[in-house]
Amino acid sequence: MARYKLEFKASVAKDLRQIPKADVGRILQRLEDLQEDPRPPGSEKLSGRDRYRIRQGIYRIVYEVVDDHLIVTVVRVGHRRDIYRRL
Repeated sequence: MARYKLEFKASVAKDLRQIPKADVGRILQRLEDLQEDPRPPGSEKLSGRDRYRIRQGIYRIVYEVVDDHLIVTVVRVGHRRDIYRRL
């Protein structure tokens, strides 16, 4: 399987600053795993848009996949209670 390129929206840096450093490390590892398999077991397609989400503890990672260009774009990272409010 081809390796996907990982891209981030500008707002993701702001999202990550609000998360404790110990959790950020685990989230970043999970993001790196998306390069190998953008739809891992446990990922769910969100209704209404071509976006997916995966869980990392109490945090959620929302991302888009463009298979034609092998790109995974991380849209948002946040706590599970807040993540779906601004999508």
